[in-house]
Amino acid sequence: MSDAAQPTAAEVRAAAEAVKAALDRHLDAVERRTGDDDPDVYEAFNALAAAAEAYDERLYDRYDEVTPFEIPGADDSLPPYAGPEEPNALSVLIRRDYAVAEPQRLLAQAQRITDLDPEAEEPGEGERTAPVVGSSIHAALGVLFGEYEPDEIASRHKEFGLEEGDSTLWVSAADEPPEPGEWLSTPFDHADPQRVVCRFDVSAVFDEEELEDDLDEEDLRPAP
Repeated sequence: MSDAAQPTAAEVRAAAEAVKAALDRHLDAVERRTGDDDPDVYEAFNALAAAAEAYDERLYDRYDEVTPFEIPGADDSLPPYAGPEEPNALSVLIRRDYAVAEPQRLLAQAQRITDLDPEAEEPGEGERTAPVVGSSIHAALGVLFGEYEPDEIASRHKEFGLEEGDSTLWVSAADEPPEPGEWLSTPFDHADPQRVVCRFDVSAVFDEEELEDDLDEEDLRPAP
């Protein structure tokens, strides 16, 4: 970063004052909270996380120093909550990513499901049963997800030749339940980040960060 782009000492001081103000606001919101999901606490938490991040960046850019604290769970990908204080309806949005790690296992499992289907037509005399799945991963996935609930697939993914990737679950507040069929044509176009009450993320990157933290702590231990 060039000297011209570096923040001034006054800007660093102003960022520090913003953290102090955000701390006071957060504490005040916690002391006045009306429940576990109080939107004022959620908003104050996000504001504190943003203020701390801004201060940390300016401190580093100006003085090549960092803060010794980190606010866990802070995620600037979501704006402050702006939904109803008492939601009358909820939408649960789930995304789970998988890699097809063992295609042959997936194909075999899908064919087994198909062979055990009691509604499958019996072949006529002298006819041979053609493989329904064959070598089509596309068909195998259709069979698998048509037979099992997503939660069961998540718990048995290795059995089906799948490897877990990232996953996320958003609980989003709504004023009223939508009309039946209202959003089915575009199910993911109505997610408003400002109405997310809570979210839960799973990713290997979190495990990597914890491992790096553990290794850093080991480096700091005195040698025996």
